[in-house]
Amino acid sequence: MRRAIAEASVGDEQKREDPSVNALQDRVAALLGHEAAIFVPTATMANQIALKLHSRPGDVLIAEQHAHVVIYEYGGAAAHAGLMTVGLPGDRGRLSPEQIQRAAEPSSKGAD
Repeated sequence: MRRAIAEASVGDEQKREDPSVNALQDRVAALLGHEAAIFVPTATMANQIALKLHSRPGDVLIAEQHAHVVIYEYGGAAAHAGLMTVGLPGDRGRLSPEQIQRAAEPSSKGAD
């Protein structure tokens, strides 16, 4: 393993110069039938990117109070996406539609 690591062809993945990262991204894009894919090294990074892409600053992130994004990434949603986080008590990790509707109501009044 050490030899493989030492002899691996590497490059700056941020400049798309790392052949192994490029190959991984190309393979995953092909497997999923997408034009492109991006490798992110952590699930936290992936979550924060997703929150940013699927929301607008000032939106409310509603999640079960024990969800990973609430407990371990709490400030990330605010810092990276401008979201307010509301953790609600759930039943085995699940929220009811009524809980979500009540929690979202103040932010949805007057929405387009």
